[in-house]
Amino acid sequence: MSDFFKSPMLCTLRWLASAALLGILGGCALLDPPPPPPPAPSISIARLYDQPAERAFINGMRFYEDGQYERAEVMFKRALAEGLGDRSDMAAANKHLAFIACAYSRPTECESAFRAAFAADPNFKLSDAEVGHPLWGPVYTRVAAEQAKGAKKT
Repeated sequence: MSDFFKSPMLCTLRWLASAALLGILGGCALLDPPPPPPPAPSISIARLYDQPAERAFINGMRFYEDGQYERAEVMFKRALAEGLGDRSDMAAANKHLAFIACAYSRPTECESAFRAAFAADPNFKLSDAEVGHPLWGPVYTRVAAEQAKGAKKT
């Protein structure tokens, strides 16, 4: 082998090239996205259904979706009375009670149910489509505005 390949300068150049290559490759590893977070612990629907309040809430949702509003109203009220545990579910039960009350021309109950939904979950909001509904949209908008004013005072 020629002395040229053994020269200290060439060895230094090879070493620098190797270090640069490792640095570049190592930098690529920094660009890889982090692994996704582990999935949230699941909640067994069967276990929830064994709990009276949650069973009543699930049945209320089913009756509501089937257009059986009187039965849905009974189930949502039962779910709340039996201690529905999740604040989001409490807000949803009250939201549906508000919809039913407004649909049956009971504006005072509609307003009270929306207030109860905000009490259960201060971040409670209707979808744009729900806000646009001619029966409960105006009631919700008024209650939401009152809630926003109350939050600014505190």
